[in-house]
Amino acid sequence: MSRLTRVVLVLVVVVMSVLGVDARQGASQQPPAIGGAMADYEGAYEYHGNSRLFLVADNDRLVAILGDGKYPLRRTSTDTFVNGGGDEIPFLRDASGQLEAFRERGVTFRRLSSSVPASVRALLEPRPRRADGQIDRYTYAAPPRLSDGIATSAQGSNTLPASVSEQLVNGVIDGTYQDVRAIAVHHKGALQLEEYFYGYTRERPHPMRSLTKTVITMLAGVAVDRGLLPAGQPVLARLGYQEYAHADARKARITLTHLLSNQSGLSCDDHDQDSPGNEVKIYETADWVKAFVDLPMATDPGTTGRYCSAGFITAGRLIERATGVDLPTFARQVLFDPLGISTADWHWTFSPERSQRDEFGQIYLRPRVMLKLGLLLQQRGEWNGARILSTSWVDAMLSRQSHVDDSDYGLGVWHRWYQVDTPTGPRRIDTVMLSGNGGQKVYLVPSVDLIAVFTGGAFNAESPVNAMMARVLLPALLR
Repeated sequence: MSRLTRVVLVLVVVVMSVLGVDARQGASQQPPAIGGAMADYEGAYEYHGNSRLFLVADNDRLVAILGDGKYPLRRTSTDTFVNGGGDEIPFLRDASGQLEAFRERGVTFRRLSSSVPASVRALLEPRPRRADGQIDRYTYAAPPRLSDGIATSAQGSNTLPASVSEQLVNGVIDGTYQDVRAIAVHHKGALQLEEYFYGYTRERPHPMRSLTKTVITMLAGVAVDRGLLPAGQPVLARLGYQEYAHADARKARITLTHLLSNQSGLSCDDHDQDSPGNEVKIYETADWVKAFVDLPMATDPGTTGRYCSAGFITAGRLIERATGVDLPTFARQVLFDPLGISTADWHWTFSPERSQRDEFGQIYLRPRVMLKLGLLLQQRGEWNGARILSTSWVDAMLSRQSHVDDSDYGLGVWHRWYQVDTPTGPRRIDTVMLSGNGGQKVYLVPSVDLIAVFTGGAFNAESPVNAMMARVLLPALLR
């Protein structure tokens, strides 16, 4: 669920975002391929558990695709590649020379088929190519008005210019902004831009990664508003465990607010690979919640912000125990149904144990659903005149509760700011950001009456969304 440090087992190894290197660009700078055609390696392969991994040729490179993530491989010799983490990946052939498997860290994964589904291959191109190999440039078109309660309008003289929308969309198409899969811009009360790329459509839910933290925080707010959970009182005893490893009296002081503001005090830091509570280690345990509460204490609760996915997973389990229903059911009852969001718009398996280690307990949402979550916060918990979240809980979410790394953090949301060039000089623009690894973003920018939604596939790499916001979208709205 974290925006950093997720090391999947292991073709899906991290190109850390702190390096600021885009995975596709890095692959193109490698030495020329050695040996036969990349297409020889294409196909579906076994992977850990019941997963299926696809290998796809993309010009002179080979790309591993697992779920919605793309991970380039660099060839070092005939039938041998290296992944982003430096692990050697040899391919194996049978006696007749037919490729039959690859090996990763001593484990052999069989090739199941040489074919690649069109939906997987679509992840390589932002838009389908014409017969001449070119991709059509985009001309602005207003989003359609649907029956989902979201107002739409065409762009005009008092809103974001159509030329700016075309600059954003064509920047995705021509590769300036790589692996952006959806853009939705809601400005001055209406959705004015909505476009999709890399095989994604309006109807396809996208993995949210750590934006799931915002959903869990909203559900926690409903439980608090209904008197089912306390926000500021100790909560770990409600989990039902009889004892903890690393017994420490300070564990009895951890509150729900501490969990949702990344201030539990437990030794959990997803941005530190050596942390005992780093998500990579937690996801390999049989019970993620027990592994979290068994961690040693590092600081007093409520004093230090450390980015910790397991704290939010634990908050989700607390909600389940308080409400008596599983988390997705509670989400449908108290959040999605009231927002007019159908079951086709989202899906979620919340099972915090090892079988979910490649899914992280994340929710999948359509971009218009992401926009509704932003609108719910913008409207301080109301939707169509009905109260879904209390104003006090929304205010708590949006206030600065802690400081994590180099940014302020609320409850399940980030506070980020951009330095934007304007005709009168640089200007600081503050945003509230719902965020997930890969470029899943919802930005609330009150100063320009903007909600901007993005999804992306830049997993474990620097997302181009920052450049789109700081260099194109915000400057246009400030002119």
